[in-house]
Amino acid sequence: MVSDIPGFPVTEVYTMADAAPRLQGLFAQLLGAPLPVRIRAWDGSQAGPPGAPTLVVRDRRALRRLLWKPGELGLARAWVAGDLDIDGDLYTTLDLLAGHIWERDEDARTLAQALRDPEVRAAVRGLVKLAGTPLPPAPPREEARRPRRNLHTKRTDRRAISHHYDVGNDFYEIVLGPSMVYSCAYWPSPESTLEQAQHDKLELVCRKLGLGSGQRLLDVGCGWGSMAVHAAREHGVSVVGITLSQEQAAYARKRVADEGLTDKVEIRVQDYRDVRDGPYDAISSIGMAEHVGAERYLDYATDLHGLLKPGGRLLNHQIARRPQRDETAYDVDAFIDSYVFPDGELQPIGVTVAQLERAGFEVRDVESIREHYALTLRRWVARLEAEWQRAVQLTSPGRARVWRLYMAASALAFEHNRIGVNQVLAVRTPESGESGMPLRARTWN
Repeated sequence: MVSDIPGFPVTEVYTMADAAPRLQGLFAQLLGAPLPVRIRAWDGSQAGPPGAPTLVVRDRRALRRLLWKPGELGLARAWVAGDLDIDGDLYTTLDLLAGHIWERDEDARTLAQALRDPEVRAAVRGLVKLAGTPLPPAPPREEARRPRRNLHTKRTDRRAISHHYDVGNDFYEIVLGPSMVYSCAYWPSPESTLEQAQHDKLELVCRKLGLGSGQRLLDVGCGWGSMAVHAAREHGVSVVGITLSQEQAAYARKRVADEGLTDKVEIRVQDYRDVRDGPYDAISSIGMAEHVGAERYLDYATDLHGLLKPGGRLLNHQIARRPQRDETAYDVDAFIDSYVFPDGELQPIGVTVAQLERAGFEVRDVESIREHYALTLRRWVARLEAEWQRAVQLTSPGRARVWRLYMAASALAFEHNRIGVNQVLAVRTPESGESGMPLRARTWN
């Protein structure tokens, strides 16, 4: 057998039941340190620290995926396809592996540089031998395969939103529960119910916006209508909710009708760039701005500013990443981009605030609720795991595996301050300087 991978000919394939110890040794060479987990390979062999969680390599295809796409994308493809699995606590295993795989130093050597090391080249040759047939496996069908160019046009945004959200409302009901709120909850305590915490988050947004009877609210990225229904029912406002997802819109419209709020709430399938019926008294944007894109963020902020009346408020609820020493080196997470949020981009909170101010807003309050998202995600994972078979039936095994991995990994990222989430309250303050804000702004708490 001869490999198609340049520079790494295959002259033999190991068939003995010794794949796991070989993999432990090879990964130690490649990563510069032993793996902190056990490995159980397709041939039944096991190796690694006794009592540690086990990384299950079900098929040697996993190695081929890593060889053809080294790093996170190769691992993601192996996980989604079921070639890789975890036997043990998912969070513990991801935490143990994070420092070796997902949190490599920004100045870590590139693969090309690493391959200059004779020991690394020898380790790669060993992986090639273990991998067997050299042809690259096809990516799982759940992968969003498209070039990253012409991003954030109306067409590409609609396609990206559909990839993530149009996977079945029944599936999202399993994960999100009755509230159907797909953003960070606001927890009175870790022992509270998910439904109570989501109710408290919606109420927090309404109170920050100062909503009252007779006002008009624009809910950008309205999801399944939870914010729109809550604001109309509890605060008497008229709401326009917009989404690019047909499935979300259909679900939200039914909720509005069931609540008897059709005279108060309108749900549209509409891009925020096409909203022309301002002015609004308030705008809520909850978990939507991550889809806008860094290059278009100022345009987004400017559009929302123009849709508000003078004195109107914007509540922007958005995930943020940590700033990098070299911001030009920022790259979108390969797993998230390919399987979860195609074309999504995160930016530091300081950049978001600056862009809102450049658009004309006066930023009045920034509240970090990072720990709240970790709690939320863990509840979502627990719900998914509790109804795993039904979730698989409603989507696919690969899709369910995507959601389990991304939510669990995200929970750890929030817990370790690798990413955060912030509510930014901004006002379209008129020239008079009368913002309409109370002297003690945090009265909503």
